[in-house]
This record gives sequence, C-alpha cells and structure tokens, in this order.
Amino acid sequence: MPVYVYQVQRTKKAQAADGLPGHCFEIVQSINDPSLTHHPVTGQSVARIVQPVGMTGQWSDTGIKQGVSEANLSRHGFAKYIKVDEGKYEKMAGDGPKTLSAEDLAKRQAKDK
Repeated sequence: MPVYVYQVQRTKKAQAADGLPGHCFEIVQSINDPSLTHHPVTGQSVARIVQPVGMTGQWSDTGIKQGVSEANLSRHGFAKYIKVDEGKYEKMAGDGPKTLSAEDLAKRQAKDK
C-alpha cells in the first residue's frame, strides 16, 4: 500500500507569527481510500502533499549511471576520458591512448586529411 504525506493546514495568522509551515506526517493508505481531511490524532485540518515518484529501471538515475559506468563502456568498445587540465584528458576506461591533448587531436586530424 502507498505511503501518503499530509501537512497540517495552519491559519495565515499563525504562519505569519512564526513563519513555519504546518507539521507534515506520513500515513499508509489504500489507493482506494479517500484523502484525509483532518489529522487522525489532533483533528486539525490537513492537505495531501504530492510527492515525486521513486522509479527504478533502465531510464532511472541509477539505470543511466550503470549504463555509462566504466566497466559497461569498456565492454561495449567505448573509451572514457576525463579532463585533467586545460586541453589534456586522461583515459579512465576502454582501449586507446593513455592520455589525449589538443595537440594530439590536431596531429590526428592533419594525418587523416
């Protein structure tokens, strides 16, 4: 069953006095249950707070990080370089030269022409 977050609704006068929003709490409810309108203990007015959905899988942050991991890039024939200085790069994964620089790239382009 999903966990829902609710916030106690404070009057504008009370919020202006201390600048704090209402207390938040979590409650486990069936997806078919109606939203709470009052705090189950204190009876104060509450509103449901919309929360981001936690997702996993191929297109989640975790899945993307795994897809571009150094081991995965090497396995698929890619090389990964990181910038270590202005115009200089060092290989972190894959095949290829240990370092690259702007001069190296210029030499390769001239050679290919």
